[in-house]
Amino acid sequence: MGFLSLSFTVVPAATAEVSTNTEGYFSPAAVNKEITSPEIEAEAHTIYNRCGLEAYGLSSVAFSYAYEGYEKLVAENKIPRSGMITICDFSQGSGSKRLYIIDLENNKLVRNTWVAHGRNSGSVFATRFSNQPESLQSSLGFYVTRGTYIGKHGMSLKLDGLEPGINNNAMRRNIVVHGAAYVDPARARYGGGMGRSFGCPAVPQQESASIINTIKEGTCLFIYHPGVNYLHASKLLND
Repeated sequence: MGFLSLSFTVVPAATAEVSTNTEGYFSPAAVNKEITSPEIEAEAHTIYNRCGLEAYGLSSVAFSYAYEGYEKLVAENKIPRSGMITICDFSQGSGSKRLYIIDLENNKLVRNTWVAHGRNSGSVFATRFSNQPESLQSSLGFYVTRGTYIGKHGMSLKLDGLEPGINNNAMRRNIVVHGAAYVDPARARYGGGMGRSFGCPAVPQQESASIINTIKEGTCLFIYHPGVNYLHASKLLND
């Protein structure tokens, strides 16, 4: 496998955005996970095993990054409702159940289901990500959930991006959790991927209200991808 060169767009600091185009990305196993805290790493390993997450397709690397960032955000008082994390694992194709809601206090997988990525992020696999309005791409990184509202997709959940230059335009872009008819289990049964959103992590229509009510108002949500551009650029994961 050849080396992936990192290219970042140099723009004025006030509007700086990390390029998170990850075409030709490394696989999760090829990304070296740097242990910033052995204690946090050990806790992540324990929760991962107790929840049986490997059997549901979530890699230990993805969960380790998610838990590390979550712990830092909790310590910074940025997660009002601790004890729960939602992970959208975009290393998997959209035909897989790649959304995980995990009860960290009780070591329990609460829900595992499908989730869409942005129209311009890729077809079955997401490989391109953006923080820019009108990009129709997903944004990676850590979010905190906010309040709900009723919109054109019914009940929807606002997301507040916590990583400057990576996802902090989420509110401005109206990136929300909502239900969508194009996130349909029947598509997976026939071997296809889900339909795509305008950048929102859209979920199955019949599950959306339950998902939103479970994670609304202050829980942590993490959209993961093994591309090195994001993993190297995230200050939250590299501080």
